[in-house]
Amino acid sequence: MRVALAQINPVVGDLLGNASRILNALDSLIETTGSQPDLLVTPELSLWGYPPRDLLFSPTHLQRQREALNTLSNGLAARQLEIALLVGVADPADDGLHPALFNAVTLVQVDGDRVVARKQLLPSYDVFDETRYFRPSLGAGLITLSSGGRDWRLGISICEDLWVDRELHGRRLVGPDPVADLIPAQIDALINCSASPFGRRKAELRRQLAARAAQRLGCPVVYVNQVGGNDELVFDGASFVIGNSCERPLLQLPDCREAIQIWNAADSVPPASHGSATTKGIQIEPQEMEALFRTLVTGVKDYAGKCGFKRVLLGLSGGIDSALVAVIAAAALGSHQVQTLLMPSPWSSEGSLRDALNLAERLGITHTIVPIENLMDSFQATLTPALESVPSGVTAENLQSRIRGTLLMAMANQHGQLLLTTGNKSELAVGYCTLYGDMNGGLAVIGDLYKSTVFALCQWIDSSEARLCRKELALPAEGELIGRAILEKPPSAELRPDQKDSDSLPDYSRLDPLLIDMIEHRLSGEQLTAAGHDPAEVQRIERLFRRAEFKRRQAAPLLKVSAQAFGSGWRLPIAAV
Repeated sequence: MRVALAQINPVVGDLLGNASRILNALDSLIETTGSQPDLLVTPELSLWGYPPRDLLFSPTHLQRQREALNTLSNGLAARQLEIALLVGVADPADDGLHPALFNAVTLVQVDGDRVVARKQLLPSYDVFDETRYFRPSLGAGLITLSSGGRDWRLGISICEDLWVDRELHGRRLVGPDPVADLIPAQIDALINCSASPFGRRKAELRRQLAARAAQRLGCPVVYVNQVGGNDELVFDGASFVIGNSCERPLLQLPDCREAIQIWNAADSVPPASHGSATTKGIQIEPQEMEALFRTLVTGVKDYAGKCGFKRVLLGLSGGIDSALVAVIAAAALGSHQVQTLLMPSPWSSEGSLRDALNLAERLGITHTIVPIENLMDSFQATLTPALESVPSGVTAENLQSRIRGTLLMAMANQHGQLLLTTGNKSELAVGYCTLYGDMNGGLAVIGDLYKSTVFALCQWIDSSEARLCRKELALPAEGELIGRAILEKPPSAELRPDQKDSDSLPDYSRLDPLLIDMIEHRLSGEQLTAAGHDPAEVQRIERLFRRAEFKRRQAAPLLKVSAQAFGSGWRLPIAAV
């Protein structure tokens, strides 16, 4: 049995286009290898792209699904291929009850298609909301295909149906155990069609879950994951095959890239493992930093491309946040498609302007300098009579940010560019950001990165371990990109002379662990104090955190890379205690 893992990047809602992508992947495989698989496996809901959200309520899209399935069958017939395809679809229940669909997998052959598996465990936590659209199935998927003179019994499961080991996965859903249901069938392999977004250390967790299932079933597990960015979610691919007697994959597809590869059931030798490195006393997995960087690059590339933008714009301040966003944007779209605006105020230091210009030169991105001192004076003169005083304090500080935000939006509008915001998660958590100012834009690239992670990622980018990745992404491979001057300067929004972030916030080495406990572990004030955080600091940060909820509700979409992001999976009320 020869199984092709088709790790594709679908466009949400483009059912006919996604059908063509599946056929194109098959054509590419045959042309490259000169051989045909018996079965080609695609990710969860591969005809729709995951997550399709309320497009699933559209009768027009459901009709297009039928056209797309016919396109696949006719495509196989036109190519004279006796190949079976496993394709992710929405299967109508047709009984008038709600939800009216199953999340399903259909088997497509030259003579048509038939549903062979329906998802049993439907996630409705964090960013997932499948119970809004789908009803759960009550039985396991099972097919038999003939190849090499024998019949192969294949179990078919969908994404969450593999996440049933409570020891490994703390969010094991209430419901059946789809892996256990297949044990009596004595299958030859389990195939799992997934759309599992990137999460730090998540790829290893997927492999552990698959390995545990392989041991229980006594057969290999074929795991095929979606790749590419869809809105806030970025799917890292990393599809694999794992056997029942080894921990390392028999076959491993790359992260964050479309790929298709054949696995032969006779293959049994796993590849060698990779090591890690240590920097400044903190253990850093180079693969983890690279995976995070590639995920952010993929997210920007696909968000821009799928929304119809060829060029992006960002404000470049000389600080570390905008420097990281500039590097990610250049890697995603090419330096010639990235434009930056430098907007020095009377409080901007010469060093910041110089650092911003040097970064732009290293990356080869265009820049324009627009001083804002005159605009600040004009706003002050205009507002003074109405305020009966000169704007001061936070009012004056926010004016500087809002002037910059207006200039950035004007340039983005004029040139049809996607404006990238450069704020990080630590700032968004405590409201250290300005609505209609630095929060302006269409995508918050690092909005799910704590400030300490921003520093760690930038240190990796400038390290020798990033050279190959930089080269592959058409970034300068040698020398520093971020630069020592940016990496070592104290964080500052330069809101007033000699201002530093530490004037208003705890040092990020203290703030970020506290925020992680608040946001990702949902600890209360008492629990935070018991965990060792300073009681006065806890009280102060909790207050800032609650007051900033209205800002987070109006923030640009961000790229989710953590266990809990301020995106669609964050649902706290604004008016609450």
